Amino acid sequence: MDTPSAQECPESCYQLDLPESRFAKNSCAIALHQVSKVYSNGTIALKEMNLKIAESEFISLVGPSGCGKSTALRIMAGLGEASSGEIAWGAVQAEAKAARKFWQRPSSSKLAPKLAFVFQEAALMPWATVLENVRLPLQLVGMSKLAARAAVAEAIALVGLEGFEQAYPRELSGGMKMRVSIARALVTQPDVLLMDEPFGALDEMTRSKLNSDLLSLWSQKRWTVVFVTHNIYEAVYLSNRVVVMAARPGRVVAEVEVAAPYPRTEEFRLSSLFNEYCREVSGALSLGAGRSLL
Repeated sequence: MDTPSAQECPESCYQLDLPESRFAKNSCAIALHQVSKVYSNGTIALKEMNLKIAESEFISLVGPSGCGKSTALRIMAGLGEASSGEIAWGAVQAEAKAARKFWQRPSSSKLAPKLAFVFQEAALMPWATVLENVRLPLQLVGMSKLAARAAVAEAIALVGLEGFEQAYPRELSGGMKMRVSIARALVTQPDVLLMDEPFGALDEMTRSKLNSDLLSLWSQKRWTVVFVTHNIYEAVYLSNRVVVMAARPGRVVAEVEVAAPYPRTEEFRLSSLFNEYCREVSGALSLGAGRSLL
């Protein structure tokens, strides 16, 4: 996707630090208002999507393949633009079609929560060690190795990879590679963590372990997390709210509040309450119903 030209994204499309913004209430970390995405071939990926995500909330986006989950996440991250609508990061608001351009403006992005993105694939540099891969985001902003040392060590420790600093990706399992990818996101000390099916390619045992470890990290740091997954069980286990999206054109059709307390344990996974939440999400996916927001 090309970056919009100045003609497409005039300076007036940025409304920074608006005290009266509709989004600046209730400690909202990210909000989408009437966000639509239409591709050049006419395909409607998102249609008037509305979503508010509170600070320190852990939400999951679930829905059928092609419903726009990843598209919505990329728009939140400023990795892509919408066709219409508005997006806000904290009290900072912009037209959604200018999301990427917004994050290219240092003066603008300093006012917004700090974001980090974890992709479906670990996407590690094969010629670089674990330490070098984790240090990359700090290196790209000009931080010296010495200045980055403490942050890199902390991120590696958070994901349980102490002792593997000098290992190369070829020497790591799939789960360990994903831990490196998460550490690379955490090294910037983000406020918001956006995760696009990070555990989808892993075996069930590894996935379950990483789910538990992710929740443990979240309980310590209390970032805002937006987690995309196809797995209903994973969504219910991790989240305090599961957002259900309909098949294309993508839009929010239901939300399921998961009121179970944290920390979530294996006993919760085996409980009747867990199964009830999973059935509710499954029903919303199947019928586009549940607690409808339409």
